[in-house]
Amino acid sequence: MVSAAVSPVDAFLAAVEAGAMDSCSVWSADAVLDATVPNWRFRRQGPAAIRDEYSGWFADPGRFEELRRLPTAGGEVVAYLLTWVENGVPHAAHHMHVLDVDAGRITADTVVCGGRWSAGLLAEMQAAQEAQDTRVGA
Repeated sequence: MVSAAVSPVDAFLAAVEAGAMDSCSVWSADAVLDATVPNWRFRRQGPAAIRDEYSGWFADPGRFEELRRLPTAGGEVVAYLLTWVENGVPHAAHHMHVLDVDAGRITADTVVCGGRWSAGLLAEMQAAQEAQDTRVGA
C-alpha cells in the first residue's frame, strides 16, 4: 500500500530494488504501461498486468548504480542503471521511465529499456569503452 508519506514513485523504485513487484500497489485501476524494449514495443493495462510484466523484469533484488529523478508537471522522469545477480551471474539494465501520477497513483508509465546485459556483455561494453577512451585521449 502507498502511504501519504511515500510517493508512488518512491514505492515503485523500492519494489524494483527489492525484487518485490508482487506486493507493489502503486498503479491506478486504468494505468497503462507503454514499453519499448530492444526490437519490440508493447502495452499492458491495469495493475495486475503491469505487476505481472514487471515481476519478470525485476525478479531479483538489485541496486541502482545510477539514479536520476526529474520532476515533471504531472509526475516524474526516472532514469537508472540497475544491477543484480541472477543465478550467480551479474547483470545490468538501463531504463528510463516517464511516469504520470494522479491522486497518489501511477496512471501511465512509458518506459524505454536498453536490454538486459549479462556479465559477458558488460565486459565487452567496458572493453569497447576503454578502447574508445584510448583513441580519444591519443
